[in-house]
Amino acid sequence: MYLHKLNPSLKALTIITAVIGLALIFDPITPLLFSIWTITVTFLFGKVKIRSYLLFLLPFMIISLGMLWTTIVFADAPDHPGQTVHLLLWELPQEDVVAAFSLVFRMFAFATLSLLFIFTTDMVHFILSLMQQCKLPPKLAYGVLAGYRFLPLMKGEFHQIQEAHQVRGVKRTKKVKELMKQYRRFMIPLLAGAIRKAERTAVAMESKGFTGARDRSFYRTFTIKTRDWIFLIVTLFSLVVIAYISYLLGYFSWYHGQF
Repeated sequence: MYLHKLNPSLKALTIITAVIGLALIFDPITPLLFSIWTITVTFLFGKVKIRSYLLFLLPFMIISLGMLWTTIVFADAPDHPGQTVHLLLWELPQEDVVAAFSLVFRMFAFATLSLLFIFTTDMVHFILSLMQQCKLPPKLAYGVLAGYRFLPLMKGEFHQIQEAHQVRGVKRTKKVKELMKQYRRFMIPLLAGAIRKAERTAVAMESKGFTGARDRSFYRTFTIKTRDWIFLIVTLFSLVVIAYISYLLGYFSWYHGQF
């Protein structure tokens, strides 16, 4: 799919630039329309499962609803209290409602942009691209990659330690206090195992000639192609067009420290 073939570094730069652009705008229409555009692009040009996408999006939606409620309830005194709107069963100041929805939709737009990157980018490719295009030091990059590879191993080792404790007669408990004590006992062997793995990995890398030098060759190379620049230009152009539509509707506003 198109999004999966993009250069990860330039895709990240595009997402960050769009986030900065949205952060400078404070109205409800621009982030709402841009969220719809982002979701459409994600599913049209990326191979993404709807169920997984909704599962990742759910926490952001819950936080957004909480933010909407608290922003309306704890808002400052409005400058124009006479202008009100009906929201569900309440009559609320219009500027408080607009400010609340601006915050909520802006957060929703950030979430959809983040999910576009997460669901269409391979973590290993992203790190390799950062080394090749952004000159990230190899020592730092391979350290991050090793830690990323260790996560599933640590999960399996945690279950092994848990089962070993059960064999020795330690029963599982549902009490929070006892549960915390059990996890504390698991932490020491888990940490010791992680240190042993890290030492073995470092020795193995040095034995194969890894020195951390920047001028090294790569088995998988990443370059920036025309389609990467097209994605950057189309994304930023879409943001400008959506902001102009918001301006025509009379909602567009720059952020000037409202919250």
